[in-house]
Amino acid sequence: MTEHVFSNARIVLENDILEGSVLVRDGLIADISEGASRTGENCEGDYLIPGLVELHTDHLEQHYSPRPGVTWDKVAAIQAHDAQIASSGITTVFDCLRLGSDEDGGFAKGEMRGMADAIEQAQNENRLRADHLLHLRCEVAASDVLEHFEGFENDPNVRLISLMDHSPGQRQFQTMDQYIVFYQKKRGLSDEAFKAFVDRRVAASSQYSAKHRDFLSARCAERGITVASHDDATLAHVEEAIGHGVTLAEFPTSVEAAQASHNAGMSVLMGAPNIVRGKSHSGNIAARDLAQLGVLDVLSSDYVPFSLLHAPFLLADQVDGITLPKALAMVTATPARTVGLDDRGRIAVGLRADLVRVRRENGVPIVRSVWRQGRRVA
Repeated sequence: MTEHVFSNARIVLENDILEGSVLVRDGLIADISEGASRTGENCEGDYLIPGLVELHTDHLEQHYSPRPGVTWDKVAAIQAHDAQIASSGITTVFDCLRLGSDEDGGFAKGEMRGMADAIEQAQNENRLRADHLLHLRCEVAASDVLEHFEGFENDPNVRLISLMDHSPGQRQFQTMDQYIVFYQKKRGLSDEAFKAFVDRRVAASSQYSAKHRDFLSARCAERGITVASHDDATLAHVEEAIGHGVTLAEFPTSVEAAQASHNAGMSVLMGAPNIVRGKSHSGNIAARDLAQLGVLDVLSSDYVPFSLLHAPFLLADQVDGITLPKALAMVTATPARTVGLDDRGRIAVGLRADLVRVRRENGVPIVRSVWRQGRRVA
């Protein structure tokens, strides 16, 4: 039996902040005491919060393919990604693996299966600080997305699948302004070449998206995998998501879609970088506006891992009615519940001792220490 005591801490519970101590025994939270501190590690009045639960990060891709045409050793890339994740206070991470390729890029068939195998290898060899699970980002307009999915049919680490369509004229790219920036200007395409590119993407979406959504959502229902929609913009998109059993609405692009998703019982997810920057990088709605309307449920670091810790403190500072416990629940308890991880995400007796010691007197918070299942990892 191993025990560890955290004393003199501001313990952030799901709905309250308690000054006191936490006893950890054999990797689980055994007791929470208010007031008189036990002997043990003196947290010096720092916050003690649950380990963060990250549902959507594209960050692993940046380590694996740091430059166009360059790929890195998979295990080395995972270790680098994991180190940044853990030092940001994230103890459970859903690594996004992109399935489906087209002329816009993507990975070859089997490449992401190889990455999943490397993640499993790294975990088995005790190389990783955080707990890693899989989130398959399925580009439903890609002709080969189901071929890529075949490699994951029986993988128990797949706990979340998002149904994505980045075709022009809908969802994230309802207007062509941002699509032109993302694809024509960055690629230096002529108007004629760009029109041909758009026509091909629209045709592919029309041919493949609906049947791929139907197939993947049915397989997820059979296997108990959480399904996420992506970039929903209209009430019709939300109705479609309801029909596919979606419980997580990622990055809705309109207030109307966000409200409808939330009211339908879905967890609405937005990017923590959106909160930190005060706006969307692609010109869509501001996450802070959804928070003010009471329809923001989950935050994701998306492309900046540390934003997942930074953003809740900003929400608590800037949005009336959002306390620090409520804001931190968006990156701990609520994402954990959304994907059925009932053993973590809260500081409560019997749950995993995934804990983060945080100091924040003003400005950007500081991660001082991180524990996963009672073992210090950062």
